[in-house]
Amino acid sequence: MHASDSSVLSQAILAAGGLGQAAVIGIAVGVIVVVLLLAVLSGLLLRRSRRISIREPEQPQPEAPQPDKPPQRSAGGGYQAGGTISFSAGGGTSTIEPPRIGPPPVAPVPVSEPEPLREPEPEPVPEPEPEPVPEPEPGPVPEPEPVPEPEPVPEPEPVPEPEPGPGPVPEPEPVPEPEPARLRPAEPIAPTAGRLQRLRGRLAGSRSALGQGLLGLLGAGDLDEESWEEIEDILLLADLGAATTADITAMLREHIASRGVRTPEQAQEMLRVVLTEALRPEMDRSVRALPHDGRPAVVLVAGVNGTGKTTTTGKLARVLVADGRTVLLGAADTFRAAAVDQLATWAGRAGAEVVRGPEGADPASVAFDAVKRGIETGIDAVLLDTAGRLHTKTGLMDQLGKVKRVVSRQAEVDEVLLVLDATTGQNGIVQARVFREVVDVTGVVLTKLDGTAKGGIVFQVQRELGVPVKLVGLGEGADDLAPFEPAAFVDALLA
Repeated sequence: MHASDSSVLSQAILAAGGLGQAAVIGIAVGVIVVVLLLAVLSGLLLRRSRRISIREPEQPQPEAPQPDKPPQRSAGGGYQAGGTISFSAGGGTSTIEPPRIGPPPVAPVPVSEPEPLREPEPEPVPEPEPEPVPEPEPGPVPEPEPVPEPEPVPEPEPVPEPEPGPGPVPEPEPVPEPEPARLRPAEPIAPTAGRLQRLRGRLAGSRSALGQGLLGLLGAGDLDEESWEEIEDILLLADLGAATTADITAMLREHIASRGVRTPEQAQEMLRVVLTEALRPEMDRSVRALPHDGRPAVVLVAGVNGTGKTTTTGKLARVLVADGRTVLLGAADTFRAAAVDQLATWAGRAGAEVVRGPEGADPASVAFDAVKRGIETGIDAVLLDTAGRLHTKTGLMDQLGKVKRVVSRQAEVDEVLLVLDATTGQNGIVQARVFREVVDVTGVVLTKLDGTAKGGIVFQVQRELGVPVKLVGLGEGADDLAPFEPAAFVDALLA
């Protein structure tokens, strides 16, 4: 073979090798392109499957009037329920379980028992008519004989009193003390029934942040990942907390996806159901302030200065007096003379007795005397107003625990109400945690829930403490203390 032929052959081999590498590179690039296209298509399909389409119906059909259809909720703001503050005797605790996800349980339909068969009554037998009796003939009437006058009775001679001898003199029998007169309130007390209707419109500020933001997103159209993130942001800004926000968002997504929600009205109704379930409406929210076992109920009111603790004690006394109960107030806040005077003023306005000690006295001793006085006089309920203890002061918090221990020597504490300012937000949650470690909190009273609060603190404080919110203060009036009703509260937020 000539040299020229070998060079030509080597050049041909090199050219063939170059063409093979180019083909391999081209095939690899093609495979990569196909893989990328498949990934993009699968992502779009997944995003489309997770998007919930909420649209208005194209041609809505007018609903026919149904006589048995329940009445619709009013579009007005504020509380719309008409319940009263309920009271119960001591015993038992109310705790909150983790929120459940799923449809609410269906209540069983009561089956009426058949009426027992009645035997036919026998027919009455007519009685025989009596025979007529002949009337006597008239005759002369004899004159009555004269009655002799009674002889005068001689007066008894006075008996001389015996002279005291050396023997023992009998002691006179003790005369029972009269029961204490029931005090009358210095001013009329508004009835407890229907207080929620009279307090309408107080949550206007709360519902503007939470309710309107959520309803706007649910009625805007499709719910994609960005929409759900905005819903979480609204809940967080309303002081619901991270854990409560995550639970409510997950429940709302699951309910909307599983129940075929396709219209804004259905989505808004599902939001109302989820928020109501998160507030656990089945919990017992009655205040344990009724007497039992022959002794009065003891209610301990605790909280930080400035939350409205003393005011809440006075308002609760007015509710009990309006309910026909006798109340005694114990001024155990001896560190501030103004607090004792304020509680005495509330006692006069409510028609209740007050037990107070000297300024700077031991709060536990004043509370002990108040409960003792309540037992002796047969009072229905003893309300103890404790000092507004700062949760950062360990000594003062220990003093609160001492008050409860001393009172428990003669009567168990039936209710421990923690008063929190709804406008403090996360700071109120920190206070609640510390108080829970010192005393067993059985219920929460949220004050200043009149539009300046964000509203979401109700959800978070129940989850944090594991006890229900029982009462809410919606104003500065003497009768602006109302029961907390979850369904009415949610309706006010979403109005």
